Amino acid sequence: MVVQHLGLPDGTEMGMEELLTEYLPILIFIGIAFVMAIAMVTASLIVGPSNPDPEKTSTYECGFEPFDDSRSKFDVRFYLVAILFIIFDLEVAFLFPWAVSLSGIGLFGFWSMMIFLGVLTIGFVYEWRKGALEWE
Repeated sequence: MVVQHLGLPDGTEMGMEELLTEYLPILIFIGIAFVMAIAMVTASLIVGPSNPDPEKTSTYECGFEPFDDSRSKFDVRFYLVAILFIIFDLEVAFLFPWAVSLSGIGLFGFWSMMIFLGVLTIGFVYEWRKGALEWE
């Protein structure tokens, strides 16, 4: 049996068997995760009843029948609400790193974020006044 040796950056060599034993915990973890996922899906299929009633298959909050033609037109308000969500979600995504590094960025960083929040607030007030957040 030929054992292949791998040269490490520090000049030492590691055999293939030693290298594979380093990856053994990862393979065990992947195996356990796979078995647990299959077990959970199987258990939910066995235990969970599947008897939908008319209320369960009725119209959802989106406002149209769920089992209708897939090429029907959407109301523009759906897209507007999605865009508003993305804008405010990005605002929060910018606030977290800013809050963590506030002590290091000083007054310039503080006032830069205040200007950013001010522009977003003006946009929010504009959309509110225009009725973009009203739902009929």
